[in-house]
Amino acid sequence: MSNLRNTLDSPIEYLKGVGPIKGDMLKKELGIHTFGDLLRSFPFRYVDKTKFHKIRDINNESNAVQLKGVLRRMETKGDGRAKRLVGRFRDDTGVIELVWFKGVYFLEKNLAIGKEYVVYGKVNSFRGQLNIPHPEIEELKAETTKKASSFAPVYPSTDKLNAKGLDAKGRRKLMMTLMEKIAPSDLPENLPDYILAKFKFPPHFKALVDIHFPKNQRDLDRATSRLKFEELFFLQLRLLQIRRRRKDSVRGHIFGLIGENFNRFFNEKLPFELTGAQKRVLKEIRKDLGSGVQMNRLLQGDVGSGKTMVGLMSMLMALDNGFQACLMAPTEILARQHEIGITEYVEGLDIKVGFLSGTVKGKKRVKLLEELAAGEIDILIGTHALIEDPVVFKNLGLAITDEQHRFGVKQRAKLWAKSQPCPPHILVMTATPIPRTLAMTLYGDLDVSVIDELPPGRKLVTTVHRTENHRMRVFGFMREQIHLGRQVYMVFPLIQESEKLDLKNLEEGYEVISREFPIPKYQVSIVHGKMKAKDKQFEMERFVKGKTQIMIATTVIEVGVNVPNASVMVIENTERFGLSQLHQLRGRVGRGADKSYCILMSSFKLTTEGRERIQTMVNTSNGFEIAEADLRLRGPGNIEGTQQSGILNFRIADLARDGRILQTARELAARILDDDPQFARSEHARLRLFYDKNARQFRVWSRIS
Repeated sequence: MSNLRNTLDSPIEYLKGVGPIKGDMLKKELGIHTFGDLLRSFPFRYVDKTKFHKIRDINNESNAVQLKGVLRRMETKGDGRAKRLVGRFRDDTGVIELVWFKGVYFLEKNLAIGKEYVVYGKVNSFRGQLNIPHPEIEELKAETTKKASSFAPVYPSTDKLNAKGLDAKGRRKLMMTLMEKIAPSDLPENLPDYILAKFKFPPHFKALVDIHFPKNQRDLDRATSRLKFEELFFLQLRLLQIRRRRKDSVRGHIFGLIGENFNRFFNEKLPFELTGAQKRVLKEIRKDLGSGVQMNRLLQGDVGSGKTMVGLMSMLMALDNGFQACLMAPTEILARQHEIGITEYVEGLDIKVGFLSGTVKGKKRVKLLEELAAGEIDILIGTHALIEDPVVFKNLGLAITDEQHRFGVKQRAKLWAKSQPCPPHILVMTATPIPRTLAMTLYGDLDVSVIDELPPGRKLVTTVHRTENHRMRVFGFMREQIHLGRQVYMVFPLIQESEKLDLKNLEEGYEVISREFPIPKYQVSIVHGKMKAKDKQFEMERFVKGKTQIMIATTVIEVGVNVPNASVMVIENTERFGLSQLHQLRGRVGRGADKSYCILMSSFKLTTEGRERIQTMVNTSNGFEIAEADLRLRGPGNIEGTQQSGILNFRIADLARDGRILQTARELAARILDDDPQFARSEHARLRLFYDKNARQFRVWSRIS
């Protein structure tokens, strides 16, 4: 193990060819601080250098080619920015030009006419003549031929790295230097023999060599499979271990009673019959709350599936057992919607609901905090103001966070401190459908409940795609709906005009709508994130009460806005939104008895991905299908919200494509923890050694504590 520390833990600037300046750049640009970081900075693609081409076989449809021949002539042409170096390169079948626009002085000094070289680059055609602009070129030596007999790795880079000589060629050179310094003893095996045998994985050291310099496709595939499995396996081992320890060690308040609040609400106040999915989830929650172990449960449900009702009935269980409950939402609009809805639901019951946000100030705030500390408020609903230090509960038993991925870990963790000696039970709700692979990774240490059916009578929203030439027809349709007594949302991606993005913006949209829908015949609300909270609330209330027929908004209305009379959603520049966000926005309509519509407006010019995204929205209303498509098209993005913004930064695994590997890794990790939770068996010795040393590095996104 001392060699491991001496080699892979060495600062990156100590590697030959790096030094302090390049080392500092690698740290800042890529987070590479040590030899080990460099080793695990994997290529994102490879170029096939296993064969040489002949010049006579090249045509303008050839992509990247590798040539072996002699540099016959070099001359500098042009001046200033147009200065370029042109070389004539010959093999035994013909001649082709090599052109460089950068590094001309260096190349003139280091290239020699008459010498043999290996050239690699993409073929270009200029005025009917083929050439290779900016080719890689190395003198033909025995080691050059050896390097050319493999796949060449291409690493992530930046303009700053390229300027310091850390481009594709420079990074490959560093990696080859590193490979000469490490040995199998530096990278001992970390997986049990039975796993290696089961999946025919290469040894740890060989996998890391082959991921950088594979000799053939087979070696690359085996190395990739091994390293993807390894990354996901140790993460799942960590997640499942945390889950087991929590269940074994964190006591929870026991809610053994289903009492008057729950029963009266269920028998007298419930406004509709619960779906089978809602009943199933409530049973899962009730079982958790009565177990004596702290509940940490994620509740997933599509837009309009009835999560809030499940949350309310869970809070009633807390009240029946003498505890308080709270519900925290990411925006004041959403928090207010919850307060209004829950207050209406429990009207007539002996339950006091309080509301707290940054806009609740002065004597009103002081009085609310006093009543909360005295236990006079049963349910507190609000924004992140709930987690501020002055907010003290008498006996908080259940804490619910809605759209929980919008809160940072530290924000959510503060809820734990609001209840002593046991932490409150935690229910986190999201209307953002999460693909199974993502849920297993983000929330692998939580229990997951899914409401997978919509309440009866909930109508599907008709979704259509329209481009700018349909604008007047869309306005005509909006007028028809308004004359029928309906209301319309128009959503824009920007508040003000941007010089960089050619987007319809909210201010310009407001001017157009004001002309097409003039006062006093029509009334328009406007809501965006830069408005003061009280102004947003005023505009929202006007729309909710039907005083305005059109609401022009940014995505601030993505969650929490519930206006059953709104039957049309027009989304501008649809190509600029992610699929899950579009699905959330569409969920704002279709909440009443009337037929509802979502109109996706876009430019004529769409990328293939943009077209596929819009077509997915038109074709399906299933949130989980949409989430899977979004994961495939955009990657995991920052859905997990472990920081206020963050990215699922796997080194090699890809959740959009590696679901089967993830499932296998999780099943094996669970089996090991069931059979040998301390890794005490001899076959798990190397697993224990690696896990104990690296456990803190296996990032756990969803931790609430």
